[in-house]
Amino acid sequence: MTEANAANHQAADAEAGKFVYTRVLNAPRDLVFKVWSEVEHLKQWWGPTGLEISYAKLDFRPGGFFHYNMRSPEGFEMWGRFEYKEITPPEKIVFVNSFANAEGNIIRAPFSTEFPLEVQNVLTFTEDNGKTILTLRGGPINASEEEHNFFKGMFDSMQQGFGGTFDQLAGYLARLQ
Repeated sequence: MTEANAANHQAADAEAGKFVYTRVLNAPRDLVFKVWSEVEHLKQWWGPTGLEISYAKLDFRPGGFFHYNMRSPEGFEMWGRFEYKEITPPEKIVFVNSFANAEGNIIRAPFSTEFPLEVQNVLTFTEDNGKTILTLRGGPINASEEEHNFFKGMFDSMQQGFGGTFDQLAGYLARLQ
């Protein structure tokens, strides 16, 4: 997929209310899939820049969960969870992402009561000459119109946030190879 095609794809999905982030990673697809599917790997790179995973529990199967806690050096912490819906190694992972409490129950985002409680994400892993095109498409589910609109308004911030997270992923993959 060329950068122009990726940009066009992103624009089309954005109009449909889906957030899209695409990154070409300098690593084989099997390895990229592996670092999304094993807790010891996820702990090394998942989350916004400046936050570290301090707790992580993973049950990587349809119906399973990834429950995690992230902390900043200043002591700010936030919990999150993925509920896995579909897993097709090494091609696709579908999961519902939510903010959570320490028990793993879904809660509102710490920054806004208008952010959707649940966002379904579809990750696709495409092999391309030894590299991997990783595409994340996400959108609210079971959400009000207000939550959908707020989510759309967060696209620029999410591009920046996922950019930092995927930078960490790229750096981690480089260290593994």
